[in-house]
Amino acid sequence: MKIGIFGGSFDPPHYGHLIVADHVADALALDKVLFIPSFIAPHKQQSGPAPAEHRLNMTRLAVFGAPHFDCLDIEVMRTEVSYTVHTLEELSKRMPGDSLTLIIGMDNYRTFHQWKEPARILQMATLAVMDRPGYPRQVNEVIGTDRSVFVDVPAIGISSSAIRSRVREGHSIRFLVPDAVREYIGTHALYR
Repeated sequence: MKIGIFGGSFDPPHYGHLIVADHVADALALDKVLFIPSFIAPHKQQSGPAPAEHRLNMTRLAVFGAPHFDCLDIEVMRTEVSYTVHTLEELSKRMPGDSLTLIIGMDNYRTFHQWKEPARILQMATLAVMDRPGYPRQVNEVIGTDRSVFVDVPAIGISSSAIRSRVREGHSIRFLVPDAVREYIGTHALYR
């Protein structure tokens, strides 16, 4: 199977995440996209506004019912800084023979050579690089082109930080996140 790996804080997960993941899956004929919330992202060094357990639960709710999406808890259960190389090593053991594609934005692609063990990551997965507004497409010379593919995705004007601000200010987030995520945020009084 061709498996897409889409990691992030997902604090909270929103329609922008779902739309771009769907576009990448369609463009690359992926059988499944695994959403993997981080426990602590290496570039943030903190768990974020919502605890990892809530971000995992919201991500599960966000992908529920989409037959080609799933959510894995492997980084949250590790309870330490989430490094992609460790996640891919674990997935390679769980899914031998499957083809792994790591889905990242152009911003992360530009700094990919600074990630933990980038050469090892490229041994285990191909990079699917999503074009992002404000980041012109350019080849990362350290990576080259044989292990990366560029995918045009729509520019979605939704961000997790803007959603958190709207909740904090008492504004509606309807149509920005799936209803189940919106209800979860309200029930658990997140981002207030």
